Amino acid sequence: MLDVQKIDKRFGDVKALDGVSLRVPKGGIIGFLGPNGSGKSTTMRAIMGLIAIDGGSITWDGQPIDAAVRRRFGYMPAERGMYPKMTVGDQIVYFARLAGLSLPDAERSASTWMERVDIAARRDDEVQALSSGNQQRVQLVIALVHDPELLILDEPFSGLDPVAVETMKSILLDQIERGTSVLFSSHQLDLVSDISHDVVIVDAGRIVLEGDVRDIRERSAFRYAAIGFADDTDWQPTSTETEIIERHPRSIRLRLPDSHDPSELLADANRVGRVVEFSFAPPDLSEVFLASIGRSTIEQGVSA
Repeated sequence: MLDVQKIDKRFGDVKALDGVSLRVPKGGIIGFLGPNGSGKSTTMRAIMGLIAIDGGSITWDGQPIDAAVRRRFGYMPAERGMYPKMTVGDQIVYFARLAGLSLPDAERSASTWMERVDIAARRDDEVQALSSGNQQRVQLVIALVHDPELLILDEPFSGLDPVAVETMKSILLDQIERGTSVLFSSHQLDLVSDISHDVVIVDAGRIVLEGDVRDIRERSAFRYAAIGFADDTDWQPTSTETEIIERHPRSIRLRLPDSHDPSELLADANRVGRVVEFSFAPPDLSEVFLASIGRSTIEQGVSA
């Protein structure tokens, strides 16, 4: 298990990490969320030993992490971390050898993973000749080629097309099934909800919310109602508790207290037109995320 306890990191006058703690069990996956500059990448770099922390501890299976242990980790940085003029195949084999694989094992594993992510045909191409999405696939293979016990993935879905996204999701779920621990960050919160039950949200270097996605959604003091009408309408809810989040000619989305009776809202809407769609649900992960960092959906939108 990865155990990060109360780590601190300062860069000059900026406190990048302020008592950050998180745990990733074996076979578990944690979505690590936060706005740009919140401390996600700094935490991941600290875990990989790329920066020294000022305080706190980082352990794997209860022991300090040294170079030998880190060779059993897989790391995918947000920035490109490859040699641009090296071919794809040579690059992957090189990193596999750094992780301790023999040359035959490195070549065999590289071939298997290149097939899995559909870049085998580009094996002899230089990395710099690849598209951004294909470079991202290569970085994923580098992180996986040595069958790591822990995966640290910083924005792994960035730049991927929908087909590659589905491949990535499938790979991560397979890794969890085989017992790999996974910590990943992403701004694509719908993907986080699809893959991970547990999230940690960080802002300004501090943990502001963590737990099971369903539980933290349910704990919200608000609910969101989406109402669709058969015809155009300018309906205004009669309740003063409601807040209009989004309006279109035939639909409206509202925020209201969780104590509000949805049947009263539906009856109110039916008085002005035929309702063809109605939902009353806790906030989605995007809305929870924005609320946890003190920003509203109106101010920022829900794409985060």
